[in-house]
Amino acid sequence: MSLSIPSTTLAQRYLKPLLEGDRAECRKVIETAFFEGATAYEMMTEMLWPVMELVQSHYREDRITQSTLNLATRLNRSITDQVSARLERRPANGRKTLIFCGAEEPEELGGQITSDLFEADGWMTKFAGGGVPDDEVLKLIGEFRPNLLVMCGTLPSGVPSVRKLIDYLREVNSCPEMQILCCGGIYKRAEGLSEEIGADLYAPDGAHAVQVANANPSRKATVDQQTVGRTRRIRKAAARKAASAQRQLVKTQPGEEEAA
Repeated sequence: MSLSIPSTTLAQRYLKPLLEGDRAECRKVIETAFFEGATAYEMMTEMLWPVMELVQSHYREDRITQSTLNLATRLNRSITDQVSARLERRPANGRKTLIFCGAEEPEELGGQITSDLFEADGWMTKFAGGGVPDDEVLKLIGEFRPNLLVMCGTLPSGVPSVRKLIDYLREVNSCPEMQILCCGGIYKRAEGLSEEIGADLYAPDGAHAVQVANANPSRKATVDQQTVGRTRRIRKAAARKAASAQRQLVKTQPGEEEAA
């Protein structure tokens, strides 16, 4: 089986033992990289994330099996725990982020890496994972009052639920200053998707998510972007109803004047 290899040296050395599920060899790659001077941040952004995306890509293209995907993803997550513990920590910046993701194992890993990078950057971070019902998301938002809600996703199947959630959050407007950022492979592969579903911000990966959030602390989606999906239909229906009522009022007014 011929597999494409990531461009970075770290990723090249890590990919083969990861796909083989060789835990000892993967840890040896990590230890060697640290000994050679690689930072935890470089390993998170130049090895763990790109290799994660490559493994998912190979699975979507039927180039690896489900068992290989599971071995690689779970081992990658174990290595991520070890590497993230060595990330350099910046002072607290007073900002809070709440992070969710799709329910599949690879998406959980993407959400975890994103959470680790935000936390290391000084954000107060909560990572709730995937499969959380909308009403519980709303409850968490109300309790935590985050500056930023991050939705990590890699699979097309998760987009409708993210779109529905964004509509729901716009409709109830419980935390109007909160920004929504969509992050991950599906939003990178489908250009403009994050805008289409009403997100305020977009990032292709966890490292860029931190950068984008820091560079755009108040950017919000336009009104048109915020009225996608169900909310748009509701508002259009309300507008049609109001227009119809106005027409009826105009029609009845001349008769009322004649009667007077």
